Amino acid sequence: MQMSLPVVLISMLLFFVLFFGIGFLLNMLLRMTWIMAVLCPIVFIFIIDDIPWTKYFTDPVSSFVALKHKVLSLAPADILILASGFVGAVCAGFAIRTLRAKGYQMF
Repeated sequence: MQMSLPVVLISMLLFFVLFFGIGFLLNMLLRMTWIMAVLCPIVFIFIIDDIPWTKYFTDPVSSFVALKHKVLSLAPADILILASGFVGAVCAGFAIRTLRAKGYQMF
């Protein structure tokens, strides 16, 4: 199924804002600047794959093969949407880093 251009653009904006906001809050609470950028691939695996996470420990070979198949079969629109989420997480890291460099102690 193909997505229309407005749906893709709105989804990209929503994923950017969502991951920026979550990343900003996690950075503020945990005081780890790049925590969301590191956790982003794990979140993407949960979004992409429908295999339970316990299966990665009990049957890793078939789980990772299925994950590879799912990742390689993603549509370009899905890749753009997930990439915009990652860019949002990275921007949150840069925003926190900039605020800390300017002397804001609560960040």
